[in-house]
Amino acid sequence: MYLREGGGVFVAARRIEKTFKSQPTIEGAGVHLKRAFGYNELPLFDPFLLLDDMHSANPDDYLAGFPWHPHRGIETITYMIQGLVEHGDSMGNNGKISGGEAQWMTAGSGIIHQELPAISPTGTMQGFQFWTNLPAALKMMPPRYRDVGAADIPEVTLAGGATVKIISGKVNDVQGPIRDIVTKPELLDVALPAGATFTHPVKPGHTAFAYVIEGKGHFGEFGQTNEAMLHGAETVILYQREGDQVVVQTQNEPARFLFLSGKPLNEPIAWRGPIVMNTSAELSLAFEEFRNGTFVKKN
Repeated sequence: MYLREGGGVFVAARRIEKTFKSQPTIEGAGVHLKRAFGYNELPLFDPFLLLDDMHSANPDDYLAGFPWHPHRGIETITYMIQGLVEHGDSMGNNGKISGGEAQWMTAGSGIIHQELPAISPTGTMQGFQFWTNLPAALKMMPPRYRDVGAADIPEVTLAGGATVKIISGKVNDVQGPIRDIVTKPELLDVALPAGATFTHPVKPGHTAFAYVIEGKGHFGEFGQTNEAMLHGAETVILYQREGDQVVVQTQNEPARFLFLSGKPLNEPIAWRGPIVMNTSAELSLAFEEFRNGTFVKKN
C-alpha cells in the first residue's frame, strides 16, 4: 500500500505480517501475567526477545513478585501505567517505579536483582516489561541501571489526533529519556481518539510491532473499514519488514497501544530462563558461574 505525501512523493505503508494474542503465564514466585511473545516466537521480533503484560485488579496475582534472580546478555525496559514496583540489585541500586514511570537495566556481564510489586492504590497493577538482546560483542559489558520519572517522559500531540508518550526514540524531533539501550529501540505509548489516524515513520528493515492495551484499531491496510480487521486489547501486531511507515486508524472507539521498533541483530540466540547468550557453551558457563558465586563480575 502506498500513501501520497506532499510534493508527489510516495511512501510505503507496512502491512501486517502476523498477529498474536497474549497468553496467560505464571512467572517469578507466582505472578500471573500475559506473555505477548517470547522464546517460542524467536527470531521474529529480533532484537526484541520478550514482552510481558502485567495487568490485574487482584493483588494475589502480582504481590509474590520476582525474588532475587540473575540476568546476563540482555537489557530490560519496564514501563508502568498503574501500580508500584520496588527494585534492588547486586550493584546496590534500589528504586521504585509507579504509574507513568519507567526503568531500564543493562544486565550485560551479569546482575542479580529482584522486582517486588506493592499493593496498588487502586488495587490494579498494569505494567509492561520488554527484553532486548545485546550483540555478541557487548554481551559482557558492565551492568547499568536507571529510573525514569513520569515528568521526564515527554508527550506530543500529532496532527492526526494521536497523543504519544515517548519513552525511547524520537517523534517530531522530541527525544525520549531512555537513550542508552544498545540496540536503540523505539518505544511509544500511543493514545488514539475515535476516528483518528496515527502515522509514524519506520526505518527500512527494522522490526516493528504494536501491542494493544485497550480499545480497537486498524493496524494494517490504510483506509480499511472492515470491522473484522479491527484488533483489540492484548493483541500484538507484527509488521512486515518492507515499508517506510506504519498507519493506525480508529473508527467508533479510541485505542491505546504500545509501538516498538528496532534494528535486528541477526545473530544466533542461546536462551535459557533469565540468561540469553549466543552459544550453548556460553549458557552453560553462565549457570556454572551462578552456582559457584562468580556470576557477578567486578567490571
